[in-house]
Amino acid sequence: METLLKNTNFLRSIIETMADGLMVVDKDGNILFFNRAAEEITGYKNEEVIGRQCTMLDTDTCVIITDAGKEKKCSLFETGSVTKKKCRIKTKDGRAVHLLKNAVVLKNDDGEMIGVEVMTDITSLYMKELEAEELRHELLHEYGFMGLLGASPVMQKLYEQIQNAAISEAPVIVCGESGTGKELAAEAIHKLSKRSKGPLVKVNCAALNEFLLESELFGHVKGAFTGAVRDRKGRFEAASGGSIFLDEIGDMSNTIQVKLLRVLQEKEIERVGDNRPIRVNVRLITATNKNLCSLIDSGQLREDFFYRINVIPIHTPALREKKEDIPILVSHFLKRISKVNHKNILRISPSAIEAIEAYQWPGNVRQLINALEYATVTCKNDTIEIPDLPEYIFHDISEKADSRTNNFKSREHILFVLRKFNWSRTLTAKQLGISRVTLWKLMKEYDIKHNGNGEV
Repeated sequence: METLLKNTNFLRSIIETMADGLMVVDKDGNILFFNRAAEEITGYKNEEVIGRQCTMLDTDTCVIITDAGKEKKCSLFETGSVTKKKCRIKTKDGRAVHLLKNAVVLKNDDGEMIGVEVMTDITSLYMKELEAEELRHELLHEYGFMGLLGASPVMQKLYEQIQNAAISEAPVIVCGESGTGKELAAEAIHKLSKRSKGPLVKVNCAALNEFLLESELFGHVKGAFTGAVRDRKGRFEAASGGSIFLDEIGDMSNTIQVKLLRVLQEKEIERVGDNRPIRVNVRLITATNKNLCSLIDSGQLREDFFYRINVIPIHTPALREKKEDIPILVSHFLKRISKVNHKNILRISPSAIEAIEAYQWPGNVRQLINALEYATVTCKNDTIEIPDLPEYIFHDISEKADSRTNNFKSREHILFVLRKFNWSRTLTAKQLGISRVTLWKLMKEYDIKHNGNGEV
């Protein structure tokens, strides 16, 4: 093996099989070696670059500002190495290629310094990141606010409530159904507040039993219970100078509610197993998907605790309350889901959007995302159609239609389903639970006709 490694031709063969570009330059920046991958990345052939200055690649990171203006200069021989440096070069045909460079200064057999540079083409990754950032920027500025999407009146009201809450230091409670963005609202309040440079610590109160939640919130001292082998800070101490977000506050026991009341009143906590008070400087934000008034009536929520946390109430609207935002949400999440699944989904058909808007979405935006993920997987071309959507969406449509009429196969019901499925007789018959022939007979009996323009 030693004999092989000393063989120049063998080493050259190894270098030429590398997927990354390799370039060697002398201390004056003259190119001494250029492997095959470097040729593919830059578009220059070996004979076109050997002996020429490396500045011919027009690297953006080789430009420095001097008294005379901009100058191209390589700093490698001054620093000795370059690690994971992103740069842009210009290829022979004028294209911009984005690289990740690693370089080091070595000495050749004659004791002369040479620079060995490895270049990895990350153009595709860079463009994807740029596209994703542009999309996020465009959507959030035109249709959203601090990660929340929507331009409907109820969402505009939510944005205003968040901005008003951010100015205050008073406790905030965010109420809304599951999947409506309560955590995003809490994050927005924190980011817009004067505590934004401090931490935002999150705790799901429903995920822990009473004893574990107390230890999680307030910490414990060594020996406080079996397994407490050392002192441990709680989430309130970790959130000092920032905000703490307690999700699912309605699942908290009365005992923990009493301890939290003391925190809110005295601005101090006690670790489990200790009676020494510890001062905390924390802004409290809570959230729940439950009816707090009902919890008070049943005794699950202390009334004094409720008044302490309910200083600034904020409501995150359900998806059925903002159906005009559905096209915005679908467009945004469809692009994101398509990228993750490496699918080229460009659009969703009007009839599919209509079906989505007709559904009540009990799981709200979270359920909508799941439905779009399903549709992305089942879609066979670049457009999501009605057959690509989950079956449960149409069960809801059928139930709504049934509530309007006692006759399942009435003229009005058949028309309703036909329109929902963009006059597809196959899908309509499937939804009605009848054959295409039976549907044809019913359409003839009720004189239902379609002339291609949606008219009957």
